[in-house]
Amino acid sequence: KLAAILTYHVVPGKVKAKKAAKLDSAKTVNGAEIAIKPSGKSLMINNAKVVKADIITSNGIIHVIDTVLIPQAK
Repeated sequence: KLAAILTYHVVPGKVKAKKAAKLDSAKTVNGAEIAIKPSGKSLMINNAKVVKADIITSNGIIHVIDTVLIPQAK
């Protein structure tokens, strides 16, 4: 269950917030889709608000959200 939750927070590739804002959804590493939508000057991932975007790391780009995403049970 923990692996499903953790991989639900990861989208393959390096997607900056500006590019993500143009998408409606994205497929996560665990295979489930997350919803993406702009909300004013913010970006929402499912029901989570992106509070800090575009943290560049050696293995990808991190976007900090304000809640834990829980995938729907299969």
